[in-house]
Parts: sequence; structure tokens; C-alpha cells
Amino acid sequence: MQQLDPLPFILAAVVLLALFGLLLWMAWGLFEARSLIRREFIAYFTSPIAYVVMVIFLGVTGILFAGVLENLTATGPRGVEWPVRALFADQRFWVVFAALAPLLTMRLFAEERASGTLELLMTSPLRDWQLVLAKFVGCLAFYTVLWLPTLLYMPALLGVKAVFPDSLPTDPTSLGMLIGLAMTLTGLLVMLFQVGTAFRLIGLLILAVGVGLSLWGGFVHFGAKGPHLVEVTSVVDPFPALSLYLGMFASGAMFLSIGILVSSMVRDQLVSAVVALAIGLPFIMAGFIGTQPGGSNLGPWVQYLSVPVHMDQLFGRGILDSRPLVLYASVTAFCLLMTVRGVEARRWS
Repeated sequence: MQQLDPLPFILAAVVLLALFGLLLWMAWGLFEARSLIRREFIAYFTSPIAYVVMVIFLGVTGILFAGVLENLTATGPRGVEWPVRALFADQRFWVVFAALAPLLTMRLFAEERASGTLELLMTSPLRDWQLVLAKFVGCLAFYTVLWLPTLLYMPALLGVKAVFPDSLPTDPTSLGMLIGLAMTLTGLLVMLFQVGTAFRLIGLLILAVGVGLSLWGGFVHFGAKGPHLVEVTSVVDPFPALSLYLGMFASGAMFLSIGILVSSMVRDQLVSAVVALAIGLPFIMAGFIGTQPGGSNLGPWVQYLSVPVHMDQLFGRGILDSRPLVLYASVTAFCLLMTVRGVEARRWS
């Protein structure tokens, strides 16, 4: 029997431990910058441009949802094979999506520089990377909230049905899941209110334990026989919807990082939006140019760089390909790193 070389496994373990340590360090840095994250997140709800973006985005997705639903219920040759993918395959959606990140990020640094508050913010005890990452997380949180109403379309597109039992299950996993959900809600409520640091840490601990209990109860009870808390079935495979939302989140993070980098380099918000839109358009338009009749054949570069192609041919079909995810993560990390370097250079200039 051939003996395996333990060196690759040791190196992999060391890399994973280093990444875990880095994530813990960044998480603690974000916890120290939680006031800035809250400020950036709440600022969107006091800005009229955010509501304009939300109305346009939800309006366009609502129109597309109505069209897909009509095709699903139509008789004859009309129909939709992948309903969730069809919802986000329309070019009108991608026109709106291309403008999302520039409009959401144009104020993050450009407004601070124009109003002169950036210098005041840089005198805070936060490090430069905490400042940049806190603004990015606040923006990414609003971007996530923007997508939450579209989840209401999923039951109709997937044919989801929920059946509740006649009596409440009393097995340990079901009770653990119920207790976990209650603890999760309690932890979220504690985190939302203006309380002291000690109470926030307690709320964070309750939230973590609650999420763990919920996931444990749901995972263990998923394949068990007998009554469940709720029996959920769907006519259409739900995994393409999950992978598609994952792809939208990862690609959105990439476009937001581009917008933050541009916003940190200019003073005018409109200029920031236009430049960020110009940089992000190749990731959107390349696929449409290459797939139009008579369009240029851009070959594998289209497949690798075009976000609509990723969503249509990979994530929209339930395929989790690591190549686009690596692209999104690499561009995001590079843009955030360059933003941090720019802020550092401004601090010492």
C-alpha cells in the first residue's frame, strides 16, 4: 500500500489556519469600526438617491417577474425552462444592475472629500483598512437589503409549497431548531438597540449560538423520518436560485469595490459614478457584444470576464464554478487594497 506524503496536507492546514486567523483579525477590526458601519448603512436611508435606486431596481425586476410568470402560465409553445435564470437574463435588468454600484458608492469618499470631513474621519483611532472595509461592508449591507424583496418572487417561480404538521414535533432536533431561531431573533434585537459594549457582546454570543443551533437542528432533522416543523417542496430545483443569488452577491461585491476605489480618487460624486460605470461596463457588455448576431467573437475571454454569461450559463443552471468566484474575489481584494493604499498616501501627504 502506497504511503501518502503528509506534507501537502500540513501545508493546506497551515494555509487554512492562517486564513482563519486573518478572518478573525478582520472581524475584530470591523467590530471596532461598528459605529462607522452603522453610520454608512443608515446614511443610505436618509439619501434620496438610494430610494430612487431601490424604486428603479425593484420596478424593473417586478416587470421582468410578471413577464416570466406569464410565460410560466401560458399555454402552447411558450414557456421557460429555467424561470429564475430567465428573470435575470433580460438586458434591461443588466442595464439597471450596471448602474447600481456607481450610484451606491459615489458618495462614500467623494462626498467626504468635498465636504472636508474625510480629514476629520482620518483622525479617528481607526486604521486605514478599517475605514475602507467599514465603508465597504456598510455599502454591501445596503446592496444585500436591496435584493431581499426579490426573494418574494421565488415561491411563485419555483412552485414552492409549505405543509405544516397537525401537532408540533417534540424531538430534540426540532426543539433545538426552535430554540435556535428564538435565540437568533433575540440576538438580532439586542444588536439593533443602542446598548453598551457588554450587552452587544452578549447579543453577538446569543446570535452565534442561535444560528448554530438552528443550522444543527435543520441539518440533522433534514433527512430524518417523521413529522418536521414544516414540509417544503418545490416543483423546480431550488439550487439554481441559491447559486444565482450567490453569484449576484459576489459580483455585486466586485462592482462595489470598483466604485469605492474610484470614489476615493475623485472629489465630485457625478465624476465618480461615471468613471465607475465606465470601468464596470466591460464586465457587463462583453457577453452581449459577443452573443449578438454578427457580433465580434471574443472567445474564452467573454466567458471569463462577462458577468451576465456567468449568471446565464453557470450560476443560473446551478453550477458553482470557482473561476468566476476567483475573478470576483481577486478584483474585490485588489480594489480594496488599492483604496487602502490611496487613503494611506493621503494621510501622509
